[in-house]
Amino acid sequence: MMRQRSLFDIVGPVMIGPSSSHTAGAARLGALARAVVGGTPRIAHIALHGSFATTGRGHGTDRALVAGLLGYAPDDERLPHALELAAEQGLSVTFAEEDLGEVHPNTARLHMTDASGREFVVQGSSLGGGDVLVTLLNDFPVEVTGELPMLVVVHQDQPGVVAAVTARLAADGINIASMQVAREKRGARALMLIETDEPLPGTVAASVAALDGVTEVRNVPKV
Repeated sequence: MMRQRSLFDIVGPVMIGPSSSHTAGAARLGALARAVVGGTPRIAHIALHGSFATTGRGHGTDRALVAGLLGYAPDDERLPHALELAAEQGLSVTFAEEDLGEVHPNTARLHMTDASGREFVVQGSSLGGGDVLVTLLNDFPVEVTGELPMLVVVHQDQPGVVAAVTARLAADGINIASMQVAREKRGARALMLIETDEPLPGTVAASVAALDGVTEVRNVPKV
């Protein structure tokens, strides 16, 4: 079904910078990566692909991505100074130009480490008008826009885990908007990505984390 265009699509997002793709979208991509980590990472290595690599610096893509990691909105007046502010806040950032394969030209891969040493990988693209699409979450292919809250559940690929998680959400009155499931191989590590209509209370995430077979749960707000 074709999505109906809105005034926002035509006029574009409110932002600091010259390009909705290279600035507003990049800031949202950084914000979504921050949400996956659960806060500002301590280390971020950012690979820039395609036009993000060739023209991104002039459009402020590097600063916008880091601004998102710091929790700044696309229209935040601090965005042009994000690199300096990141250093002040203890976020170490490096950039590299890389060929990420057959992906959208406005694509970045963020390899992040949090304060406890845990590593996260988020790869996504800026599609224009401030819209983004995350296509890789750690080792798993996904399709995430950040427009809905989501629960990220890492678990063992074993019978009953998916049913137990969805039953837990149903018991708490949580309506599932969409669900994606992926696995490394049969019986190995697997991922559930559940988008919901409403933000999830922390108690729900904790109850899902306590289920048999579940190894990690991330409660990710919409961005």
